[in-house]
Amino acid sequence: MPLDKEPNQLPSERPEAEVDSSIRIADDVVGVIAGIAAVEVDGVAGMSGGLAADFGERMTGKKNLSKGVKVQVGEKEVAIDLYLVVEWGVRIPEVATKVQEAVKRAVESMTGLECVEINIHVQGVSFSEPEEDHRIR
Repeated sequence: MPLDKEPNQLPSERPEAEVDSSIRIADDVVGVIAGIAAVEVDGVAGMSGGLAADFGERMTGKKNLSKGVKVQVGEKEVAIDLYLVVEWGVRIPEVATKVQEAVKRAVESMTGLECVEINIHVQGVSFSEPEEDHRIR
């Protein structure tokens, strides 16, 4: 009697043949994960996507969560370039390091891909002051 067809074994207990399969995570998915992780870091004012991205966002009214992120996804690795705008008065090297750590943690935990490069490009500084409260008291 063959081993895989024992009458007392349930179908879930029988050895299964290996199936060739793969999982491919789209560049945009990794870009959204990286973009959200980056803007959550204190000192990051936003992402810089260039004029075309800003214009497209204004025309459609939809926020592009992967704006300012370029991703190259391989089978098991990913390289990420982030284009940031930082807040006035922050220490840029510290903010950049925190962004790299946050993005690496988020991408690797959610996708299982290894981050081999996370390059930070500071594109600008935001000088916006906190809005004052103009309500009548």
